[in-house]
Amino acid sequence: MGTTIGFLHTADVHVATFNALVAEQSAHIQTCHLVVPSLLEQARSLGVDDLRVRRMVEVAVAELCDGAERPDVIVCTCSTVSGVVEQVPASVAVLRIDRPMAEAAVLAGRRLAVVTAVDSTVTPTISLLTECAVAAGAVVEIVSVPCSDAWLLFEAGDINGYLSALARHVDGLDASFDVVVLAQASMLRALDHIEPRTGRVVLASPPMAVAAAIALLAM
Repeated sequence: MGTTIGFLHTADVHVATFNALVAEQSAHIQTCHLVVPSLLEQARSLGVDDLRVRRMVEVAVAELCDGAERPDVIVCTCSTVSGVVEQVPASVAVLRIDRPMAEAAVLAGRRLAVVTAVDSTVTPTISLLTECAVAAGAVVEIVSVPCSDAWLLFEAGDINGYLSALARHVDGLDASFDVVVLAQASMLRALDHIEPRTGRVVLASPPMAVAAAIALLAM
């Protein structure tokens, strides 16, 4: 059984979050982290399909795999580039942050709201949800409901303002949505601010991805 999960991030704020999540789920698993902010910057500027972005992803994954701590599985916590991370060669299993959440979302309801704060996350998330729906034989309606203004708060370091803006956005969504997908890992703590609503499921990716990574370690 493996003992170390490696995380590829595009923001430093995620390091503490994922250390805490791993500790909550297992006292015996170690973590290591690589933070590459330019990955998201380049993906937003050039597009996730650009060969230069793919090359940056390959270099980052290789750096994690070959680092001193040598993870047994890697989780990419950036929803914008995590689809690319799944595709690059790696010596260990690689998991995109939002796949476990997407698999659960398409089974949790028919009408799905996808909340993003970065435009570059919209297409990869909707593509993943569509893929998961087809694989599960689920008939769903996927609707993008971006909260773009919130990202300015995140970039300014106003994390509380960012989370509050997201919560207000989710609370204001139409009641016809069965499932709300918080598409970015940075949105996790918005769950603490969102008003519960009967008949609606709100999903965030980090805990589900950590659980899936731990399961991979046991294989």
